[in-house]
Amino acid sequence: MTRRYRFPDGFLWGAATSAYQIEGSPLADGAGPSIWQRFAHTPGMMANGDHGDVACDHYRRYKDDVRLMHALGLQSYRFSVNWARVLPEGTGRVNVQGLDFYSRLVDELLEHGIAPNVTLFHWDLPAALDDRGGWLNRDSAHWFAEYAQTLFKALDDRVPQWTTLNEPWVVVDGGYLRGALAPGHRNLYEAPIAAHNLMRASGAGIQAYRAHGRHAIGVVFNIEPKYPASDSADDLAATRRAHAYMNLQFADPALLGSYPPELREVYGAAWPDFPADDFRLTRQPVDFVGLNYYTRAVVRHDADALPLRAAPVYQPHRTHTETGWEVYEQGLVDMLTGFRQRYGEIPLYITENGAAFYDPPVVEGEVLDDPLRTDYLRRHLRAAHRAIEAGVNLKGYYAWSLLDNLEWSLGYAKRFGLYHVDFATQRRTPKASAKLYARVIASHGEALGEA
Repeated sequence: MTRRYRFPDGFLWGAATSAYQIEGSPLADGAGPSIWQRFAHTPGMMANGDHGDVACDHYRRYKDDVRLMHALGLQSYRFSVNWARVLPEGTGRVNVQGLDFYSRLVDELLEHGIAPNVTLFHWDLPAALDDRGGWLNRDSAHWFAEYAQTLFKALDDRVPQWTTLNEPWVVVDGGYLRGALAPGHRNLYEAPIAAHNLMRASGAGIQAYRAHGRHAIGVVFNIEPKYPASDSADDLAATRRAHAYMNLQFADPALLGSYPPELREVYGAAWPDFPADDFRLTRQPVDFVGLNYYTRAVVRHDADALPLRAAPVYQPHRTHTETGWEVYEQGLVDMLTGFRQRYGEIPLYITENGAAFYDPPVVEGEVLDDPLRTDYLRRHLRAAHRAIEAGVNLKGYYAWSLLDNLEWSLGYAKRFGLYHVDFATQRRTPKASAKLYARVIASHGEALGEA
């Protein structure tokens, strides 16, 4: 028998992007530079010298892109705001032209029956605030609240769903510990401070929304389930450290008001004692949590892999994406059910899920065939359905990404999009994965039962 994959009534189907990855024109119409604008133009930091000056040119082509969303049947579009486009100095003066771009985008979405889902911070901190210490400055929570309040006042009458932060773990691990992402720091002592201030900022943003907002606000974490390579005590301990560092470091202060004890092991002498009052700020009631899932990690003890003393074990005989991530859809089920067990019945959304694979050359007038990405999408949507059957309060799914885009410091070579983008001509071409997703949306999941 063919299995049925009908999703619950009201389940929300969407796709996601972020500002610096697609917008282009980062300094247009009075915008200030962000840390990513600065980082991308620092020699040696980006693959192939790539940068986001044009990207997908969404800043000028947003109406065309909304039509692509409508053609897919999207019910919601998750995008982020470039903070420095709205507040060029990070605080104070509002750039009306920058704010107007997002207002026009929201109106265009609503005209096409697509609900806007706005992320306030997807990694592009204003450079002016980085010059004042960035996320190492405790004032960053107040900066963020001021910025958030500016957006709420301008757009909350038309935006039903807001997110404070996207993937704060990536900001800290890549930007403050390993230096592979903006702002490019490599300092173990800075990492927990930046992490803590990010969660204070999220709490301050939620407080600001409770004062002015009328809809829903939450926060988005990237979760990567960790599985021990063996039953040895060392491997089990390494797995607990890796899990706490990536999966609990941000969710626990937001949802439980504390940090997991394993973080003291991870950071050692670099772990500070935070004021108890801070956790009243980090632990604000949320309307939902977004979870981003791409892969899992099988973990072994490795004394040289600091600070975790844990290392991933490559899984042979499995499909891996162009970014080296194992395709493992059961991890999505494990992530969702594990999150529910730890934090309770919070409404959840899968806010990012997708894969970078090699795409063949585009033939004009034809759909681009991307069988590996199509298979990835089908497998993970089926896994999402299994999680719902297991009792997870899953409210929606956002594919990553609508468009091929700038994959941060990896440049333009890693393509995640449902639509192929020719970056020389800006021509968009639908992929077979987009066609599958459109059928899934139209059938409310039933198309996943196709052979």
